[in-house]
Amino acid sequence: MAIKVTHFSGLFYSGRVEGAGINTVEKIIGFLASVFMALLLLNLPLHAQGWEWPEKPENIQVLSKDITGARLGFPMRGFTRALGVRCTYCHVGEEGKPLSTYDFPSDENPNKERAREMLRMLGSINDHLNKIEPSGDQRVNMWCHTCHRGVARPITLSAQLKETYRTEGLDASLTQYSELKEKYYGKGAYQFGEGALNELGYEVLKKENPEGAVKVFKLNSKEYPESGNVWDSLADGYMQAGDKKNAKKYYRKSLKFSPNNQNAKDMLKKLGEKE
Repeated sequence: MAIKVTHFSGLFYSGRVEGAGINTVEKIIGFLASVFMALLLLNLPLHAQGWEWPEKPENIQVLSKDITGARLGFPMRGFTRALGVRCTYCHVGEEGKPLSTYDFPSDENPNKERAREMLRMLGSINDHLNKIEPSGDQRVNMWCHTCHRGVARPITLSAQLKETYRTEGLDASLTQYSELKEKYYGKGAYQFGEGALNELGYEVLKKENPEGAVKVFKLNSKEYPESGNVWDSLADGYMQAGDKKNAKKYYRKSLKFSPNNQNAKDMLKKLGEKE
């Protein structure tokens, strides 16, 4: 399946997926191109370090093979913005060195094939979306930024924190939480609600590390001090750590914010406290 670029008009770069059964307007590339076009209109430099797009790009496998270098620049710059990355993420080259030293046709970087497959997937998804009767005034289209939103790996915050915990340990995971919040809070890349740290805390509990779980739940209670669920989780951590005094304290605090919290009521009863 190849995505054939048909034209560039205004701020929308259109194309279609060939061999997919039906022709699909590829607003994926259109949206990404619009970002670059905005820079064009602002008269910002288009060439870095004297480098220019080749007239005939090599090793094109997903985009139309007759695409010119001038047109290829639009989606490429769009991809970098959608994923929050630079050329070296998919191509062979050293950051900070002139682009003329990069080996753009090379397939040595495994992210290049991942990118190709993702683009094929987007074309397929949009083919299916075109078969669905729109629920609004326009059809829904999948773009790179729909999932990525400025990050290279489009996974949830809780999944990212748990992966870091499994591979690098709890302290690294909590440090990552702080760094990601500082960088991405309010930008849509991650959901910084109470759920992410709560899930991490229970992941730590499953690994029979109640002291570590308490550390996570304490941080969450500072982030969301008016959530009954957060205090209930902290109480669960203390309960598994064998600290019944603090377990009672925080189950009570949970009920202050969530009077109908049945888990807190049941646990207090189990701890010998009457309603």
